[in-house]
Amino acid sequence: MSPIRVVIADDHAAVRAGLGAVLAADDGITVVGEAADGRSAVVQARSLRPDVVLMDMRMPGVDGVQATAEIVEGRLAAVLVLTTFDIDEYVDGALEAGAAGYLIKSVEPEDLVAAVRRVASGDGVLAPEVTARVLERFRERRREGPPSPPPSLEELTTREREVLAGLGRGLSNAQLAEELGISEATAKTHVSRVLAKLNLPTRMRAAVVARDAGL
Repeated sequence: MSPIRVVIADDHAAVRAGLGAVLAADDGITVVGEAADGRSAVVQARSLRPDVVLMDMRMPGVDGVQATAEIVEGRLAAVLVLTTFDIDEYVDGALEAGAAGYLIKSVEPEDLVAAVRRVASGDGVLAPEVTARVLERFRERRREGPPSPPPSLEELTTREREVLAGLGRGLSNAQLAEELGISEATAKTHVSRVLAKLNLPTRMRAAVVARDAGL
């Protein structure tokens, strides 16, 4: 199996070096590029076509949110945010932009490696402290009254609705496969079809759709 190709975007050279060392220690991951700002991250993603861009949020010029939006919109790579900041503005901005994951820099090295692997395989990852706040804001929206399911859900098959409901509960591909009694490869295919039918960039966005639809 080919190694997971990663670009590291952070405006501090020492941080990039440290992250590169952590990731390079894993035989299944290769750091193919570095960027000191968001614009460079987009350029690197376009030219190198990595599997994952490890993205800081606060960088000079183009910040991490805008860079994430451009990378995801161009389908250049999956974006895993790794930042010091867990404030709501950045969390909401990154997830709205289509980030596949959001971690805080205090994450343990082995958890970072695992997160890169999960994002590269199509799964989503959220830091525990971020998950709690995202869920609380979701509950607040539901208390104001559940919105009507979007019409596009009618295009989904029964199985695809089950997959979407699982995404709403934060299940990984492996967990979806176990729950639905299918192979992990089949689960991944169903996830891809759900995202395509709903025109969603990431499973994170699909999870929001599932919750808003009451699945």
